[in-house]
Amino acid sequence: MSKSALITGITGQDGAYLAKLLLEKGYQVHGFVARRGSDMRWRLREAGVEAGVNYIEGDLMDLSSLARAMETSKADEVYNLGAQSFVGTSWQQPVLTAQVSGVGAINVLEAVRIVNPAAHFYQASTSEMFGLIQAEKQDETTPFYPRSPYGVAKLMAHWATVNYRESFGLHASSGILFNHESPLRGVEFVTRKVTHAAASIKLGLQKELRLGNIDARRDWGFAGDYVEAMWLMLQQPQADDYVVATGITTTVRDMCQIAFGHLSLRYEDHVVIDQKFFRPAEVDVLLGNPAKAKAKLGWAPKTSLEQLITMMVDADMRRLQARTA
Repeated sequence: MSKSALITGITGQDGAYLAKLLLEKGYQVHGFVARRGSDMRWRLREAGVEAGVNYIEGDLMDLSSLARAMETSKADEVYNLGAQSFVGTSWQQPVLTAQVSGVGAINVLEAVRIVNPAAHFYQASTSEMFGLIQAEKQDETTPFYPRSPYGVAKLMAHWATVNYRESFGLHASSGILFNHESPLRGVEFVTRKVTHAAASIKLGLQKELRLGNIDARRDWGFAGDYVEAMWLMLQQPQADDYVVATGITTTVRDMCQIAFGHLSLRYEDHVVIDQKFFRPAEVDVLLGNPAKAKAKLGWAPKTSLEQLITMMVDADMRRLQARTA
């Protein structure tokens, strides 16, 4: 019999890539989705997996709907990717972020514990928990110092996962993922904001791109590579926490140079620094050490930053050309 997986946040970037991976492995994939008026499945459609997913309606704030989803899906593996995941918004909506990204994760853990404690659970943790970094390169032992309501909420979910593992014996693992991007990223995130703008400027649809701190450094990888690490964690005999990263840090400025340069443009001619895009508390550098994931999971990133950014630029060019044709 094939395994069954339940994915919260399946309509997001990671959810689409994870659904694709699991379907290719022969899983029955169930997506936990909230009822929304707008089209939330475009990423699944672009990934070619929309029709292969069984959708279960519910909400991370409603434990009863999560319990029903566990019963309906008969999930062997549960991936909690659902969150309010945009850091900038978390300052405007800190309570919502805490509820969805923090308490929501506890609701999923409770549903697993009550309905099927033998299921393997994955929590989508984040490098934003490191925030004001306490070590030059961050690994699983680096102290956390979140610098945003998003980071604080995710830290709550992370420690709840550890607590449920230690208190109830759940096979509950956290992936501390550093920035991971793709053509399915939302345009509010800086990488996609840059690639979309570069394509728009090349096509004459806009003239400038307004950004905040372009000297901030991030460890960027490809989401399609990172979901494989999620799956590998749940195949281990013992649950644990893993940093998933490339081990290379790059500035937003350098990322702009790659994106604009791919279209034979100079980013200096189009990027405008705007103070309104600076964070109240900035995270200047994030750099992950994925040695544990490599040693224990056999995982390593396959896609370079240059390959990732050019892939995203090409996808945005195709989309914009199709719209304007």
